[in-house]
Amino acid sequence: MRHDLLDANPMDKIDTIKVAKNLPRPAATVDVTKVLNSICSRRPRKDVPLDRLRDRVLFETIYVCGTRAAEACVLDLDDFDLRQDDEHVRIYGKGGTVRTVLLDDHGYVALLKLYLSRAGYRFGPVFRASINGTGGPLSYDAAHHRWQGYCEAAEVDIEIHQLRHAHATELINADVSIEVVRRRLGHASTETTQLYTLLADDVADTEIRAARRRRDRR
Repeated sequence: MRHDLLDANPMDKIDTIKVAKNLPRPAATVDVTKVLNSICSRRPRKDVPLDRLRDRVLFETIYVCGTRAAEACVLDLDDFDLRQDDEHVRIYGKGGTVRTVLLDDHGYVALLKLYLSRAGYRFGPVFRASINGTGGPLSYDAAHHRWQGYCEAAEVDIEIHQLRHAHATELINADVSIEVVRRRLGHASTETTQLYTLLADDVADTEIRAARRRRDRR
């Protein structure tokens, strides 16, 4: 067809293949909290090692902001605007896209400020590797490995990308609009974001079944 050697395109007779989409798997809030607290408390003691404080803030950034793990690892100090009651972070996503996310969790903001104060950083990466001595950002592989270690210690099975899914599902369940969730997650299309509404229906079904069991026991 490209070289005008055929009169008709044989692919016109081939049906379009439809690939089933898998629903995202969000982590339960109680499990996420258990793992985060196993790293260190939101009000950590002064003797908590800096790398553990860094890890707590990194993984909570993924969870609280709904970022991809790779997006969080490369955040720079200049990406954060920590003006009182108007805290935001600028996130660089897929395809060169940029989005700004509101930091609306005051406990997280306080922990972030404590970490930056302890680290003494004035410029450059926020989450720095502690072994290469160059001040470069923590790699995704290193972050993933450390997360798995914390999950094993907490005896909880959560993949790092499930933090992002958990954030999205919490927003949907709180009746935040699809478009707002799409923008926060950095999805190119609402079609991807709508998968979380299907998941929210599953959550609702679970609650209804639980309510029926309680009713049947009366």
